[in-house]
Amino acid sequence: MPTVKVRDGESFDRAYRRFVKACEKAGLMSDIKKHQHFEKPSEKRKRKINAARRKMRRMMMKFDHAS
Repeated sequence: MPTVKVRDGESFDRAYRRFVKACEKAGLMSDIKKHQHFEKPSEKRKRKINAARRKMRRMMMKFDHAS
């Protein structure tokens, strides 16, 4: 769990923004969104396969542009 210490003279809004940014950096927000509803094993498998395909496509595009 990310922690943020409020600095002297710092407003609550600014400290809250730093906390939210720390949570996003730690990956908490995406984890919460991922666990909002149950995902069937077949859906999980499809999502992982599609992510791997997107990653491979990006790598190939990067490789093609580098040459």
